[in-house]
Amino acid sequence: MDEAGSLSHTKWECKYHVIFIPKMRRKTLYGQLRKHLGGVFRELARQRQSEVEEGHLMPDHVHMMLSIPPKYSVSQVVGYIKGKSAIHIARVYGEQRRNFVGQHFGARGYFVSTVGRDEQVIREYIRHQEAEDHRLEQMQLWR
Repeated sequence: MDEAGSLSHTKWECKYHVIFIPKMRRKTLYGQLRKHLGGVFRELARQRQSEVEEGHLMPDHVHMMLSIPPKYSVSQVVGYIKGKSAIHIARVYGEQRRNFVGQHFGARGYFVSTVGRDEQVIREYIRHQEAEDHRLEQMQLWR
């Protein structure tokens, strides 16, 4: 959404950089789950009239830039996305893997920051986070 959103009496542009992790930082977001969760997160955000503008699933955490209308709080939307996605994971993958136990998939907290005028910087950060993590890991090998 490159332009301001609108409600019946409001024009708005509220974007947030959100990061959350799976319980105990299990590296479960790769493979089959990773391909599937992007669409799930986008659909859940849409159900709260929000939009995932940018997103990237790392092995042990999720980065998203969310556009959230002012009638919802950030905690309402993030809580909804985390809770409903955990239920979805339990339903879809619960039979196959014992580790996914409904609402115990995600850790309780999350990080949120307003995007403001640094939107392009945040978008680039989210897009290139995986490469940067890999680069830092490689640097650790030389110590």
